[in-house]
Amino acid sequence: MKISILGGGGFLGRKVAAKLAKDGRLGGKRVTGLTLFDMAEPPKPDAAFPVTAVGGDVVNLPDSAIPAGTDVVFHLAAVVSAQAEADYDLGRRVNIRGTDAVVDRCRALGTRPRVVFTSSVASFSADQNSTLPDNTRQIPGNSYGAQKAAAELILADASRRGFLDAVTLRLPTVIVRPGRPNKAASSFFSGIVREPLLGLDTELPVGDDFAVWVCSPRRAMDWLLHAAAMDTSTLGLDRSIDPPGISTTVAHLLQALEQVAPGASSHVKRVADETIAAIVSTWPPAFEALHARTLGFSAHEPVLDVIRAFIEDDLEATKADRAR
Repeated sequence: MKISILGGGGFLGRKVAAKLAKDGRLGGKRVTGLTLFDMAEPPKPDAAFPVTAVGGDVVNLPDSAIPAGTDVVFHLAAVVSAQAEADYDLGRRVNIRGTDAVVDRCRALGTRPRVVFTSSVASFSADQNSTLPDNTRQIPGNSYGAQKAAAELILADASRRGFLDAVTLRLPTVIVRPGRPNKAASSFFSGIVREPLLGLDTELPVGDDFAVWVCSPRRAMDWLLHAAAMDTSTLGLDRSIDPPGISTTVAHLLQALEQVAPGASSHVKRVADETIAAIVSTWPPAFEALHARTLGFSAHEPVLDVIRAFIEDDLEATKADRAR
């Protein structure tokens, strides 16, 4: 099985690559080659199979990013939420035209590869009291969400036409992200855990009662790998799935942080940010996610375990990154 990861230098791309390199298998099949693509050549994990790193522009996608014989494509390349809102042209270019380029390349292969695409809860709008069922209509309240919803339809139509076999995951906000803050509007949800564990102050732009739909990096990685290997014969025309995340509030997240690291939450400073709040306040705080469970997507762990997993998996690497 040959696999390509677009956005292979990003946070989730690196984790998926490392998992594939460690296991050497996906869905019971042996991995025979891995291609990692990003704007700059991504780092290559040690693996028992060939790993190729490719740098370039996703809109002008080189053939080498999805070489002949590729069975699975993880399409993780994107301009994130606040950046897509601030730079409309860039968001449309990467998030929509980049997806067009993926379709064109898969169509040229003529082998109908599986394409696992990361969409977002930002493709919906809802108030803080909402729990969305699986059949909720997408009405995005931000450009990033609109671009993701458009890309979902593009990939679903390409699946209908037999160019590829898409599975779209509308990922919750992924916490706790390692490394440094990024330009996502949701970055502060990781920041209010990660920075205090590093002994650093961080700003909270919303109220403590703000609710959010989240998932851990471990669970996101499990879902991506499951989507790459699952039976898609029952999906029909609808290729998009709301995976079973967990709803939490800022207060609950900080309470869990205090259980793990007493005193750490004192580093969180309440500083209102109307721009960030305007973006994230449109995101639904909870989903039913019943369909995903019938398709075998794993249930989520408690928030306390999310923080403990970050400490176990990524805290030391994050410290090293900050020290550079």
